[in-house]
Amino acid sequence: MSQMKHIDSIPSHPWKFKMEKSPYHRQRPYSSLVKLTLWSFVFIGLIFMFFFRSSPSSSQVSSNLSRRSFRTSSYGGPVWEKRVKASAKIRSRNGFSVLVTGAAGFVGTHVSAALKRRGDGVLGLDNFNDYYDPSLKRARQALLERTGVYIVEGDINDVTLLKKLFDVVAFTHVMHLAAQAGVRYAMENPSSYVHSNIAGLVSVLEVCKSVNPQPAIVWASSSSVYGLNTKVPFSERDRTDQPASLYAATKKAGEEIAHTYNHIHGLSLTGLRFFTVYGPWGRPDMAYFFFTQDILRGKSIPIFEASNHGTVARDFTYIDDIVKGCLAALDTAEKSTGSGGKKSRPAQLRVYNLGNTSPVPVSDLVSILERLLKVKAKRLVMKLPRNGDVQFTHANISLAQRELGYKPTTDLQTGLKKFVRWYLSYYGNGKKSAQ
Repeated sequence: MSQMKHIDSIPSHPWKFKMEKSPYHRQRPYSSLVKLTLWSFVFIGLIFMFFFRSSPSSSQVSSNLSRRSFRTSSYGGPVWEKRVKASAKIRSRNGFSVLVTGAAGFVGTHVSAALKRRGDGVLGLDNFNDYYDPSLKRARQALLERTGVYIVEGDINDVTLLKKLFDVVAFTHVMHLAAQAGVRYAMENPSSYVHSNIAGLVSVLEVCKSVNPQPAIVWASSSSVYGLNTKVPFSERDRTDQPASLYAATKKAGEEIAHTYNHIHGLSLTGLRFFTVYGPWGRPDMAYFFFTQDILRGKSIPIFEASNHGTVARDFTYIDDIVKGCLAALDTAEKSTGSGGKKSRPAQLRVYNLGNTSPVPVSDLVSILERLLKVKAKRLVMKLPRNGDVQFTHANISLAQRELGYKPTTDLQTGLKKFVRWYLSYYGNGKKSAQ
């Protein structure tokens, strides 16, 4: 496949009742108790009625989970261990040995390739689920294999597998990028977000706290934690207790979980709040991606506007800039301070915004794509739905600039030009569609 030659070039009404006072309350406590018990049973009965009427059937839940199930291939044995060790072998002086979860994902692929290029040992872990077209993930996997990165197929909730990986390789760092992404899909399958973004994070941290030495951990949070904030640009000091989506809530929960494991177990943890990452090998569920597909196919594309015709804008951040931030976070991460799950002294705990600092209206994004594709888009202006999307995102990156040396250099016009070049190479002029 020609598109896989060089990653360098193509480098998210309660029912109420009121108990009436009885004139016999003091004289007849038994009667009051009976009434209270009766009302309790009525209340519980109504809850069960509501649950079974409004919840999906068990078969529906089972089908949903099955569709998103995480397949774990067999692992172990001398051949498998040899591949794991070879992939994780450090080839540069003072290099790291890094376990990258979500390695077949968009950011994971680029980060893994960048680490490998500079001589770090890299082992990937991914479940290859079908949230979006798995063939794209397999293509990324093939791309990484050409650079010497092996991706173990498995679930981050498989603690036995995680422990096995740490038995084979003493990882110095973990780049935890595996997560259930997407704001809107949370309304369809909320359990997948809890499974991946909360339970999965806990599984990774549980294993990391117990190994010796403990690795330093950098993990993907999200700009979505700023939720309904109206103060811009978003700063790491701003409140993050108003999530607008379940996805945002799980990422916020992840930050609190990270704080707990840092406080109790001495894990060195750095959270990165990504702002609308785009670029070659991107996610088909992102607007810039499916806009490109639909423009080429002559389909209408939705242009959302907020109330009172307010502009919807995003702080689009090119993948190469995000990768630089990820590597800088790894390079500046201090060692964890625990042993056997117990910390000896306070450990490093950080969170950074990684954005571009230049919000662009979505309508301008479409105009750029029109020029690059040389096709006029069929715009369908619609009100911003109440599905977890927010009106704007805007990153204050002064902390990352000061402490990580983070400085984005790619504007949207330049970044989209690179994306379109990759898209046309991979899919053709709309003949082969993204699933």
